[in-house]
Amino acid sequence: MRQNAGYTDMAVEFYRHKHVRDDGLIRYYEVDVDGKLSKKLGKPCGKYATLETPAVLSGRTEEYGKVSDALGACLKGYLKDCDKVLAVGLGNPDLTADALGDRVFKRLTVTRHLNDKRYLCALTPNVLGMTGIESYDIISAVADRIKPDAVLVIDALTAAAPSRIASAFQVTDSGITPGSGVENHRRRLDEKSLGFKVVSVGVPLVVYSSTIAREFCSAADGGAGDMIVTPKDVDILVEDCAKIISGAINGVFAVGA
Repeated sequence: MRQNAGYTDMAVEFYRHKHVRDDGLIRYYEVDVDGKLSKKLGKPCGKYATLETPAVLSGRTEEYGKVSDALGACLKGYLKDCDKVLAVGLGNPDLTADALGDRVFKRLTVTRHLNDKRYLCALTPNVLGMTGIESYDIISAVADRIKPDAVLVIDALTAAAPSRIASAFQVTDSGITPGSGVENHRRRLDEKSLGFKVVSVGVPLVVYSSTIAREFCSAADGGAGDMIVTPKDVDILVEDCAKIISGAINGVFAVGA
Protein backbone atom coordinates (compact mmCIF):
# COMPACT_ATOMS: atom_id res chain seq x y z
CA MET A 1 0.00 0.00 0.00
CA ARG A 2 1.14 3.50 -0.83
CA GLN A 3 1.71 6.11 1.87
CA ASN A 4 -0.54 8.54 0.02
CA ALA A 5 -3.41 6.06 -0.33
CA GLY A 6 -5.72 8.49 1.47
CA TYR A 7 -5.45 10.84 -1.50
CA THR A 8 -6.65 8.42 -4.15
CA ASP A 9 -9.90 6.92 -5.42
CA MET A 10 -7.99 4.27 -7.38
CA ALA A 11 -8.11 0.77 -5.95
CA VAL A 12 -4.87 -0.21 -7.70
CA GLU A 13 -3.16 2.48 -5.61
CA PHE A 14 -4.58 1.73 -2.19
CA TYR A 15 -4.29 -2.07 -2.36
CA ARG A 16 -2.36 -4.65 -4.35
CA HIS A 17 -4.16 -5.92 -7.42
CA LYS A 18 -5.43 -9.48 -7.66
CA HIS A 19 -5.17 -9.98 -11.41
CA VAL A 20 -3.40 -8.31 -14.32
CA ARG A 21 -3.75 -8.85 -18.04
CA ASP A 22 -2.20 -6.83 -20.86
CA ASP A 23 -3.29 -6.93 -24.51
CA GLY A 24 -0.78 -4.33 -25.71
CA LEU A 25 -3.25 -1.42 -25.66
CA ILE A 26 -4.94 -1.91 -22.29
CA ARG A 27 -3.67 -3.24 -18.99
CA TYR A 28 -6.40 -4.70 -16.81
CA TYR A 29 -6.34 -4.80 -13.01
CA GLU A 30 -8.83 -6.33 -10.57
CA VAL A 31 -9.06 -5.64 -6.83
CA ASP A 32 -11.48 -7.11 -4.25
CA VAL A 33 -11.96 -5.28 -0.96
CA ASP A 34 -13.76 -7.35 1.69
CA GLY A 35 -15.07 -6.22 5.06
CA LYS A 36 -11.78 -6.79 6.88
CA LEU A 37 -9.78 -4.88 4.27
CA SER A 38 -12.38 -2.13 4.15
CA LYS A 39 -11.98 -1.51 7.87
CA LYS A 40 -8.20 -1.59 7.63
CA LEU A 41 -7.92 0.66 4.57
CA GLY A 42 -10.84 2.98 5.23
CA LYS A 43 -12.09 2.22 1.71
CA PRO A 44 -15.50 0.83 0.67
CA CYS A 45 -16.09 -2.90 0.18
CA GLY A 46 -16.55 -4.06 -3.38
CA LYS A 47 -15.02 -5.23 -6.62
CA TYR A 48 -12.87 -2.80 -8.59
CA ALA A 49 -11.72 -3.13 -12.19
CA THR A 50 -9.22 -0.75 -13.77
CA LEU A 51 -8.37 -0.41 -17.44
CA GLU A 52 -5.15 1.52 -18.07
CA THR A 53 -4.26 2.81 -21.51
CA PRO A 54 -1.94 5.49 -22.93
CA ALA A 55 -4.37 6.17 -25.80
CA VAL A 56 -5.85 9.43 -24.44
CA LEU A 57 -2.62 11.05 -23.30
CA SER A 58 -1.01 10.09 -26.60
CA GLY A 59 -3.95 11.45 -28.59
CA ARG A 60 -4.36 8.14 -30.43
CA THR A 61 -8.00 8.75 -31.35
CA GLU A 62 -8.03 5.79 -33.73
CA GLU A 63 -7.78 3.52 -30.67
CA TYR A 64 -10.64 5.09 -28.70
CA GLY A 65 -13.15 2.65 -30.18
CA LYS A 66 -11.17 -0.33 -28.89
CA VAL A 67 -10.94 1.23 -25.43
CA SER A 68 -14.69 1.92 -25.45
CA ASP A 69 -15.41 -1.68 -26.43
CA ALA A 70 -13.18 -3.00 -23.63
CA LEU A 71 -14.78 -0.68 -21.07
CA GLY A 72 -18.22 -1.66 -22.32
CA ALA A 73 -17.41 -5.34 -21.87
CA CYS A 74 -16.33 -4.58 -18.31
CA LEU A 75 -19.54 -2.63 -17.61
CA LYS A 76 -21.63 -5.52 -18.95
CA GLY A 77 -20.09 -7.75 -16.31
CA TYR A 78 -20.95 -5.31 -13.53
CA LEU A 79 -24.46 -4.64 -14.91
CA LYS A 80 -25.32 -8.28 -15.54
CA ASP A 81 -29.12 -8.82 -15.52
CA CYS A 82 -29.69 -5.05 -15.27
CA ASP A 83 -32.02 -4.12 -18.13
CA LYS A 84 -33.16 -0.77 -16.75
CA VAL A 85 -30.37 1.63 -15.88
CA LEU A 86 -30.32 5.21 -14.67
CA ALA A 87 -27.03 6.90 -15.60
CA VAL A 88 -25.98 9.86 -13.46
CA GLY A 89 -23.31 12.36 -14.45
CA LEU A 90 -21.85 13.86 -11.27
CA GLY A 91 -19.70 16.96 -10.89
CA ASN A 92 -19.64 20.66 -11.68
CA PRO A 93 -20.10 21.31 -15.42
CA ASP A 94 -18.51 24.76 -15.02
CA LEU A 95 -15.27 23.36 -13.55
CA THR A 96 -13.44 21.55 -16.34
CA ALA A 97 -11.56 19.03 -14.20
CA ASP A 98 -14.86 18.10 -12.50
CA ALA A 99 -17.03 18.09 -15.63
CA LEU A 100 -16.53 14.48 -16.76
CA GLY A 101 -19.96 13.35 -15.59
CA ASP A 102 -21.71 16.21 -17.38
CA ARG A 103 -19.73 15.65 -20.61
CA VAL A 104 -20.62 11.94 -20.60
CA PHE A 105 -24.28 12.73 -19.85
CA LYS A 106 -24.51 14.97 -22.91
CA ARG A 107 -23.30 12.14 -25.16
CA LEU A 108 -25.57 9.38 -23.91
CA THR A 109 -28.27 7.90 -26.12
CA VAL A 110 -31.29 7.51 -23.82
CA THR A 111 -33.96 4.95 -24.70
CA ARG A 112 -36.48 4.85 -21.85
CA HIS A 113 -39.04 6.78 -23.91
CA LEU A 114 -38.72 4.12 -26.63
CA ASN A 115 -38.65 0.91 -24.61
CA ASP A 116 -39.82 0.43 -21.05
CA LYS A 117 -38.46 -3.14 -20.80
CA ARG A 118 -34.78 -2.46 -21.45
CA TYR A 119 -33.49 1.07 -21.40
CA LEU A 120 -30.97 3.71 -20.45
CA CYS A 121 -32.12 7.00 -18.97
CA ALA A 122 -29.93 9.76 -17.57
CA LEU A 123 -29.70 12.86 -15.46
CA THR A 124 -27.08 15.26 -14.15
CA PRO A 125 -27.78 16.79 -10.71
CA ASN A 126 -25.03 19.46 -10.88
CA VAL A 127 -23.58 20.40 -7.46
CA LEU A 128 -25.01 21.62 -4.16
CA GLY A 129 -23.51 25.09 -4.56
CA MET A 130 -25.42 25.60 -7.83
CA THR A 131 -28.77 23.97 -7.04
CA GLY A 132 -29.03 24.08 -3.25
CA ILE A 133 -29.97 20.40 -3.42
CA GLU A 134 -27.74 17.46 -2.54
CA SER A 135 -26.99 15.14 -5.46
CA TYR A 136 -28.18 12.26 -3.30
CA ASP A 137 -31.63 13.83 -2.86
CA ILE A 138 -32.12 14.31 -6.60
CA ILE A 139 -30.84 10.85 -7.54
CA SER A 140 -32.79 9.02 -4.82
CA ALA A 141 -36.03 10.82 -5.72
CA VAL A 142 -35.72 9.94 -9.42
CA ALA A 143 -34.62 6.36 -8.72
CA ASP A 144 -37.54 5.82 -6.31
CA ARG A 145 -39.88 7.03 -9.04
CA ILE A 146 -38.61 5.00 -12.01
CA LYS A 147 -37.30 1.92 -10.15
CA PRO A 148 -34.19 1.07 -12.24
CA ASP A 149 -32.32 -2.19 -11.90
CA ALA A 150 -29.15 -0.20 -11.31
CA VAL A 151 -27.81 3.33 -11.02
CA LEU A 152 -24.66 3.93 -13.07
CA VAL A 153 -22.69 6.90 -11.73
CA ILE A 154 -20.02 8.72 -13.74
CA ASP A 155 -17.55 11.04 -11.99
CA ALA A 156 -14.02 12.41 -12.12
CA LEU A 157 -11.62 10.76 -9.66
CA THR A 158 -8.41 11.58 -7.82
CA ALA A 159 -5.19 9.62 -8.33
CA ALA A 160 -2.03 9.31 -6.28
CA ALA A 161 0.19 8.68 -9.30
CA PRO A 162 0.26 11.55 -11.84
CA SER A 163 0.81 8.98 -14.59
CA ARG A 164 -2.74 7.69 -14.09
CA ILE A 165 -4.42 11.00 -14.94
CA ALA A 166 -6.64 10.44 -18.00
CA SER A 167 -5.06 7.00 -18.36
CA ALA A 168 -7.05 4.76 -15.99
CA PHE A 169 -10.75 3.94 -16.25
CA GLN A 170 -12.11 2.44 -13.03
CA VAL A 171 -15.37 0.51 -12.67
CA THR A 172 -16.64 -0.58 -9.25
CA ASP A 173 -19.78 -1.84 -7.52
CA SER A 174 -18.72 -0.23 -4.23
CA GLY A 175 -20.65 2.99 -4.86
CA ILE A 176 -19.19 6.48 -4.71
CA THR A 177 -19.00 9.49 -2.40
CA PRO A 178 -19.28 12.68 -4.47
CA GLY A 179 -16.42 15.08 -3.76
CA SER A 180 -14.46 12.63 -1.60
CA GLY A 181 -11.34 12.89 -3.72
CA VAL A 182 -11.04 16.61 -3.04
CA GLU A 183 -12.05 16.44 0.65
CA ASN A 184 -15.59 17.74 -0.04
CA HIS A 185 -17.54 14.70 1.06
CA ARG A 186 -21.25 14.58 0.25
CA ARG A 187 -23.73 11.83 1.12
CA ARG A 188 -22.58 8.47 -0.22
CA LEU A 189 -24.29 6.85 -3.20
CA ASP A 190 -24.40 3.06 -2.85
CA GLU A 191 -26.87 0.20 -2.66
CA LYS A 192 -27.38 0.67 1.07
CA SER A 193 -28.24 4.38 0.82
CA LEU A 194 -30.24 4.33 -2.44
CA GLY A 195 -31.84 0.88 -2.27
CA PHE A 196 -30.68 0.09 -5.81
CA LYS A 197 -27.52 -1.50 -7.18
CA VAL A 198 -24.89 1.17 -7.81
CA VAL A 199 -22.03 0.87 -10.28
CA SER A 200 -19.64 3.74 -10.85
CA VAL A 201 -17.17 4.51 -13.62
CA GLY A 202 -14.61 7.28 -13.55
CA VAL A 203 -11.22 8.55 -14.61
CA PRO A 204 -8.68 10.38 -12.40
CA LEU A 205 -8.25 13.95 -13.60
CA VAL A 206 -6.61 15.57 -10.57
CA VAL A 207 -3.81 14.78 -8.13
CA TYR A 208 -2.68 16.41 -4.89
CA SER A 209 0.47 18.53 -5.11
CA SER A 210 1.91 16.67 -2.11
CA THR A 211 1.65 13.35 -3.91
CA ILE A 212 3.54 14.78 -6.88
CA ALA A 213 6.26 16.07 -4.57
CA ARG A 214 6.44 12.73 -2.78
CA GLU A 215 6.63 10.92 -6.13
CA PHE A 216 9.64 12.89 -7.26
CA CYS A 217 11.52 13.95 -4.15
CA SER A 218 10.06 11.95 -1.25
CA ALA A 219 9.66 15.07 0.87
CA ALA A 220 6.11 16.26 1.15
CA ASP A 221 3.48 16.39 3.85
CA GLY A 222 -0.18 16.55 2.83
CA GLY A 223 -2.49 18.75 4.80
CA ALA A 224 -5.73 20.68 4.72
CA GLY A 225 -4.14 23.36 2.58
CA ASP A 226 -2.73 20.95 0.00
CA MET A 227 -3.26 22.12 -3.59
CA ILE A 228 -5.04 20.04 -6.21
CA VAL A 229 -3.30 19.87 -9.58
CA THR A 230 -4.64 19.05 -13.03
CA PRO A 231 -3.00 19.07 -16.50
CA LYS A 232 -3.06 22.30 -18.52
CA ASP A 233 -4.85 20.49 -21.37
CA VAL A 234 -7.50 19.02 -19.06
CA ASP A 235 -10.28 20.34 -21.29
CA ILE A 236 -9.14 18.09 -24.14
CA LEU A 237 -8.57 15.14 -21.80
CA VAL A 238 -12.04 15.43 -20.29
CA GLU A 239 -13.70 15.51 -23.71
CA ASP A 240 -11.74 12.50 -24.93
CA CYS A 241 -12.40 10.46 -21.78
CA ALA A 242 -16.08 11.37 -22.05
CA LYS A 243 -16.16 10.08 -25.63
CA ILE A 244 -14.72 6.75 -24.51
CA ILE A 245 -17.04 6.34 -21.50
CA SER A 246 -20.19 7.41 -23.35
CA GLY A 247 -19.24 5.13 -26.23
CA ALA A 248 -18.94 2.23 -23.80
CA ILE A 249 -22.29 2.93 -22.13
CA ASN A 250 -24.12 3.52 -25.42
CA GLY A 251 -22.64 0.30 -26.76
CA VAL A 252 -23.99 -1.69 -23.84
CA PHE A 253 -27.51 -0.32 -24.31
CA ALA A 254 -27.59 -0.12 -28.09
CA VAL A 255 -30.66 -1.61 -29.75
CA GLY A 256 -30.08 -5.32 -30.16
CA ALA A 257 -26.99 -5.34 -27.90
